[in-house]
Amino acid sequence: MIVSTANSEETALRSFVEYCEARVEERFADPQAFHAFSVARFRDFWRLFLEWSDPPREGDPQPVCSDDRIEFASFFPNLRLNYAENLLVARSAEHDGQVALVGRRGDGSRREITRRELREQVRAVAAHLRALGLRPGDRVAAIAANTPEAAIAALAVATLGATFSSAAPDMGAVAILNRFEQLTPKLLFASLSSTSIVEVAVALPDLEALVALDDEPVPEEIVLPVRRLSALAAAPPPEPLADGWERFPFNHPLFILFTSGTTGAPKCIVHGAGGTLLEHLKEHRLHGDLGPDDTLFFQTSAAWMMWNWQLSALACGARVVLYDGPLTDAGTLWRIVAEEEVTVFGTSPPYLQLCEDSGYSPKREAPAPSLRSVLSTGSILRDWQFDWVAAEVGPVALQSISGGTDIIGCFVLGHSQLPVRRGMLQSRSLGLDVQALATAMTPSGSAIGELVCRNPFPSRPLGFLGDKDGRSFHDAYFAANEGVWTHGDLIEFDDDGQARIHGRSDGVLNIQGVRIGPSEIYQALREVPEVQEAMAIEQRRDGGERLVLLAVLRDGHNLDRELTLRIRKTIAAQTTALHVPELVVAVEELPVTHSGKRSERAGRDAVEGRDAANRKALANPESLRQIRAAVEEAEAAVAAGGIESLAADASLRDQVRAFWETALGLEGVGDDEDFFALGGTSLQAVEVFTLIRNRLGVELPLSALIEAPTVAHLTSAVEDPGHHFQPLVPMRTGSQGPPLFLVHSIWADVFGLRQITAAMKSDVPVYGIRGRGLSPDQEPQASVEAMAASYVGLIREQQPEGPYRLAGHSFGGLLAFEMARTLAEQGEEIDWLGIIDAELDDRAHPPIRRWTHRAAVPFHYVRALRRDPGAWRRLFGEVIPSLIRRGISRLQHDAALAEAEAAWMEGATAAHRRLASHSLELAAAYRPRPYRGSMTYFLPTVRRFHLFADPLPVWRRVTAGEVEIERVPGPHVGMDVGEAGRVVANGIDRHLGA
Repeated sequence: MIVSTANSEETALRSFVEYCEARVEERFADPQAFHAFSVARFRDFWRLFLEWSDPPREGDPQPVCSDDRIEFASFFPNLRLNYAENLLVARSAEHDGQVALVGRRGDGSRREITRRELREQVRAVAAHLRALGLRPGDRVAAIAANTPEAAIAALAVATLGATFSSAAPDMGAVAILNRFEQLTPKLLFASLSSTSIVEVAVALPDLEALVALDDEPVPEEIVLPVRRLSALAAAPPPEPLADGWERFPFNHPLFILFTSGTTGAPKCIVHGAGGTLLEHLKEHRLHGDLGPDDTLFFQTSAAWMMWNWQLSALACGARVVLYDGPLTDAGTLWRIVAEEEVTVFGTSPPYLQLCEDSGYSPKREAPAPSLRSVLSTGSILRDWQFDWVAAEVGPVALQSISGGTDIIGCFVLGHSQLPVRRGMLQSRSLGLDVQALATAMTPSGSAIGELVCRNPFPSRPLGFLGDKDGRSFHDAYFAANEGVWTHGDLIEFDDDGQARIHGRSDGVLNIQGVRIGPSEIYQALREVPEVQEAMAIEQRRDGGERLVLLAVLRDGHNLDRELTLRIRKTIAAQTTALHVPELVVAVEELPVTHSGKRSERAGRDAVEGRDAANRKALANPESLRQIRAAVEEAEAAVAAGGIESLAADASLRDQVRAFWETALGLEGVGDDEDFFALGGTSLQAVEVFTLIRNRLGVELPLSALIEAPTVAHLTSAVEDPGHHFQPLVPMRTGSQGPPLFLVHSIWADVFGLRQITAAMKSDVPVYGIRGRGLSPDQEPQASVEAMAASYVGLIREQQPEGPYRLAGHSFGGLLAFEMARTLAEQGEEIDWLGIIDAELDDRAHPPIRRWTHRAAVPFHYVRALRRDPGAWRRLFGEVIPSLIRRGISRLQHDAALAEAEAAWMEGATAAHRRLASHSLELAAAYRPRPYRGSMTYFLPTVRRFHLFADPLPVWRRVTAGEVEIERVPGPHVGMDVGEAGRVVANGIDRHLGA
């Protein structure tokens, strides 16, 4: 849904596109075409942007980039510039008199600084710092609030070519020292009102002086020379700076920022002056359309890269509003937006949620007619928040942006020429080849991939401080996927290049061999108002993995049985069974880092009873003890129920109920509770039926649960099991046209197809065909042809005449194909035939080479070597590593899936296991004869069994009509099929006319 349209007025981006078109003599039809140019010819893009934006600089712009490898590339090695000069340069006398910074404090005070005043104060402070001995390459640290004084300090340090690092006063001494001790800073800027100033100043032995950012008294414990910034800015320096600005190499260190410290001590990320400036100029001017007529206000602290990002907006001539103070209520920031006539307001999803939850309406209580866009970052911006902004703020562009400290910029962000769509990030960053890469760290069966960048970009860090051989830098960003920058986020792109962020890749949960992202869980919990926030944790135990949900409840609510069931049912209804937590635990708060990001790693350590490896990185480490205690209490309550609580004379119904409670980890399951609505998975179903077999001596196929999904019905099935071995299983009622017959997989049962039928939206009746041999008194047929013939007779009893609709999954696809062929020979019409990920054995058609075009890619490059010398580089730098990554990802997925299937096999009945082996033998022996009709083939994008093999040539050879391909994201469609199952269900609906 589009919530705001593209800007039709003249923008900086439009001007730049026209400039590029004139220079390269090429027309760009739309924003996607221009982005394609910016990455395919990234050297031309950055050279042209440098010319067009024209920052003060000197030297030769050639070469633009020294290497095609991101890890080793260096931009504009022959250019020199000064970051501070670019932010403070006088454009005109009129502009020099305009306000550059507005400082606002929580006490209501306000301070304005013009551009001229800012430049003069920065240069005066820089001259004093030079007198104190500060030289290019020295490191400076700051404990600073979001104030004009902090900005003056940073720009004065940059003026001299020293590097600047900052932390927020509320971080605490331990967290600050974890960062600053690594820097060995020469100078420290600090607010003397900070509670940690004494401990930090005393613990940094290389400090030569302290510069106070406020006028508070100097603590007597500080023996360093202390200067006050206000005095330095006002007093004549011993020796003023020479006219002009000293310029440094493009890749001279400017800022040192810090990783969050979730995997150990925070790493010091060194950012270059030129890369930072050029990236920020691009983001501000092209993506944000910021200029001299704009006022930017971003909700940030000096501990976050957005503080550095907002500072760079001065280079566009924009006015920047800085706020140092608390949120006294939901309207605190909106009142500043209105009073300062802000045009671009930056905030976070939690603040927007606070406003919505509080019932606050900026449009009603603090209207801001100058506001044209709202930027949001720091966490995922949810779909409903777009609705709230549209309704309660007004017709502004809500632009979700995402990148990070690592690149001091954005990978995906807003775009002045594209519409804003609900829940989407508008655009890839220009010049950055950002893609979603499917790996072993991304959700199975999904278009969601690891966020990677495939080409060099100027704001790539210079490296980590102290990492002399570059090994730590390589391991952090390049080891996971060689040759590309791996950012650690999960992302999904649509056909228009717009994106969704799905959280961190290290937050992916591996449940029963299937990788799922937790974002869908959090989206579903939106429907449970009692839950304020939650964290989904994969808990590893001796029996495998289970999903634990840590829930922070709103005041006045308790996690009772009714709420637990509603949480499970809501998640099950909106996602898949694999997303439903086995254990729901109420906790007081979730662990977060000092930068405000939630730490799933610390949560997992607490749930599993370990000391958190990143405890020092947490702002609230005390939360871990409470989480562990709450989990232990919940586990004890579950352990006391189920089969452990059964009385010796328990009724059959109470025994079945206890089996459910044990498998589902629930108490008090009602007679009419639906197993699937409670989030029951295939493995939990296996556990229930294993208990029925072992304790009651009754054998039932898993698909009996489709017909008997409640405790009451399953109890009746246990009393009369014979009915549940009948071959035709009603899986879905409906009245739209003839029924769809779904054929079983190698297990001979149709339980694994339930997820597909449950996801269908059409009103088509569906029957599942169970295999002969599940019942102890039956023997399976001896061939695919014999099985198909018996199934044709079966469906003719249900539907005497065509047209027929048939589909089959895996081995069932062979059976469905043979049934369609048989019915066609009998003169019957086949309305639709669907084959879901079914492979014919190689021996079915030996002359057919089962190789896709992907396998031939390297050979195309070899033939191109004489024409294009870069083909060698692309072959070994891109193509072969890509094939290796695909192979590794496939092997890792196969291992996880094999583990899940082994657990399934362990609990499966002897009949299931016997029929699975028998089906594989029949599949290997099957030799299909030609079928005169057409088919739809559901093809997973990641082949499970073959890296290069493609089953389509064989199917096309034996099918006279059209073979239509439906792409299914991810690998082989499994038992609990998740996103892949929904895609298959949507495809079936579409082909059946729904």
